[in-house]
Amino acid sequence: MRIGILGAENGWHVGDLQRAALLLGHEATPIDFRRISANLHLGPNGLSTFDRILVRTMPPGSLEQVIFRMDVLHRLEAEGIPILNPPRAVEICVDKYLASARLAAAGLAVPPTAVCQNVDSALEAFDQLEGDVVVKPLFGSEGRGMMRVSDPDLAWRTFRALERTQSVLYLQRYIKHPGWDLRVFILGKRVLAAMRREAHGHWRTNVAQGGTGRPVSLSRQDEELALRAADAVEARMAGVDLLPGPDGVMYVLEVNAVPGWRALQSVTGMDVAKEVLSFFTGEQGEANR
Repeated sequence: MRIGILGAENGWHVGDLQRAALLLGHEATPIDFRRISANLHLGPNGLSTFDRILVRTMPPGSLEQVIFRMDVLHRLEAEGIPILNPPRAVEICVDKYLASARLAAAGLAVPPTAVCQNVDSALEAFDQLEGDVVVKPLFGSEGRGMMRVSDPDLAWRTFRALERTQSVLYLQRYIKHPGWDLRVFILGKRVLAAMRREAHGHWRTNVAQGGTGRPVSLSRQDEELALRAADAVEARMAGVDLLPGPDGVMYVLEVNAVPGWRALQSVTGMDVAKEVLSFFTGEQGEANR
């Protein structure tokens, strides 16, 4: 089976997927999202020849570029080519506001959140969120670009700088936590693996930002919560971040539709890439469910 991987050719995850594809007797070819073109009558150049398309990343780009990339994925899906994750799941998860709204609508606990477009609205939200917030880029992952703000003067300077770049101001109330969270990897309708990520002298637990991970067995309640979160954003493969709050509530911080697994694989010993491709190619009978 020929599998197209939309991701950086020299990326670790692309290489791991190519390794796993060889083990399973498939051919996996990396494709740079930024080099995609399309002919209205012939379709997206080269992509229609693949049996499966796996979305490994969504690189930064202008609004027009991102919309075009998503249009290409939707057209391929309409042609009957299975895509992991489906375009709609990618659209939802890449947008933190939309993803959080879907999670909240599903009845899941999400940190109190405000999304603004100007300084005055953001300062008002800052007060409403008890003067201690995490400012996040609307699009982003691995904890990059996040900033905790609890000083009014710093809040004004931060919000003003973001307003000048025409950024959307996405604020979440800081949730006091015990210094760890859970990353749960969902594949289909099951939990593939999970790890506990522990912070070291910092409020962020992301392994990419200095945290460390260790394998963990989830409670049935946490498993169900992670599965509900993935279902709320229509993702068949997902990295779900769960954070224990001081009130005993387990919060859903984020659902990633292009989750990494380098740290998860190292702490669990599981061949995640092989599991992903086995699922996606239908060898477990679940690829199109």
